[in-house]
Amino acid sequence: MEDYKIILRYFPTLCETQIAKYQQLYKIYTAYNTKINLISRKDIHNLYTHHVLHAMSIGRILSFLPNTRILDFGTGGGFPGIPLAILFPKVHFHLVDATQKKIKIVADIAQELQLNNCTITWVRGENIQNTYDFILGRGVTALDQFYRWSYNKIKKKSLHNIKNGVLYLKGGDFIHEIQKINAKTKIYPLDTFFAENFFISKKLVHIF
Repeated sequence: MEDYKIILRYFPTLCETQIAKYQQLYKIYTAYNTKINLISRKDIHNLYTHHVLHAMSIGRILSFLPNTRILDFGTGGGFPGIPLAILFPKVHFHLVDATQKKIKIVADIAQELQLNNCTITWVRGENIQNTYDFILGRGVTALDQFYRWSYNKIKKKSLHNIKNGVLYLKGGDFIHEIQKINAKTKIYPLDTFFAENFFISKKLVHIF
């Protein structure tokens, strides 16, 4: 089992409330994982590195301003939305997924953690009508398909030091997917920010 304190190595300014919530994640996810496969059971012991820190890597690229509106499109087991909602308590996160069983448990997890900045909805992300500053994805589908589903949900006016758009966590070779996207992209290698071997092949892709 990993120690939650690995988070403090990279995010040393967290308050006590945030630290307590991150500490709870292992117990909560281990319990719910016995009911439904939110995280691969072989991987649950790597929760903090492979899932929590991976999600929080977005916070190393960009510090979201208060009242930013973010869509976690295809949140699955609550990633990257849940860890980021703890990191940015003044930001509003809308977590959506097409799998009813998973989204119900994600709602229970958010309630247990008292994440009042989360709205959680059982819906296919492509059917969402609202607009957001940023749209997050992790393991949902190919990048070009994800962007086709997302681009019309992105607010035009940008308030951050990077433009509004998609922030997608991706591993492996995906250049062929980027070549199909009719938009600008910037790739952030995550091993720039984290020393663990897991991050060597991991990237954050900004599409704008």
